[in-house]
Amino acid sequence: MVDSHAHLQHERFAADLEEVLERARVAGIERILVPGWDLVSSEAALDLAERHAPLIEAAVGVHPHHAAELDERGWQQLAALARDSRASAVGEIGLDYFRNLSPPELQRGALARQLTMAAEAELPVLVHDRDAHDDVAEALLAWPGLPGRPVQGVLHAFSGDATMASRLVAAGFLVSFALPVAFRSAVGPRAAAPILHPGSFLVETDAPYLGPDRERRNEPVTALRVVAELAALRDVPAEDLAGPIRAAYERLLGRA
Repeated sequence: MVDSHAHLQHERFAADLEEVLERARVAGIERILVPGWDLVSSEAALDLAERHAPLIEAAVGVHPHHAAELDERGWQQLAALARDSRASAVGEIGLDYFRNLSPPELQRGALARQLTMAAEAELPVLVHDRDAHDDVAEALLAWPGLPGRPVQGVLHAFSGDATMASRLVAAGFLVSFALPVAFRSAVGPRAAAPILHPGSFLVETDAPYLGPDRERRNEPVTALRVVAELAALRDVPAEDLAGPIRAAYERLLGRA
């Protein structure tokens, strides 16, 4: 199994990261993709990937919340991180119109710039989308992408609907489900989960976020609960999903 999106460089893991990783290994999780959200966290993701290979792999990027923070020097630093041999993807990038911690126009500019950066580095993208479905889909469908690569990126913690999922999967993107797919309020993701073909979706935790409740820290072992929920929605044994999910993860990173 894999956790395709976990922020293990977050301060909430500072005291017990080794124990968290050991629980993941015991649970059968073999790969964890750790994305950055700004320059410092991106550098930390690369460091984790170096220290905990092959379990941890890294992505570098600027989250839409931080889109207004980078000056030109910062953008050059981020581009250098994307060219680092330890970087497996560009992310977490995207749009967030729910909180708008950066102005929407700056978010869109940062997304466009990082899509170009990913293409230049020949890396897939990890895309955040909250209340920005139309603009995210438009940006991804207009992106020239990675010629010759079957998978261009992944919609992380997917919150869109079945139509959006089908449209982006057809364009070479994966859809990743997190624990909220278990909540009946997640109407769109729950409708999308049963219709996607095996190998077109991933699971993730978004640790330390999106945990079982507001107080508890999330961690990679929760990925198994996400798999169980997807299996129930698809009316198949959970064991049947592990192989296609792992294969999709390998295709995302250009290894299959």
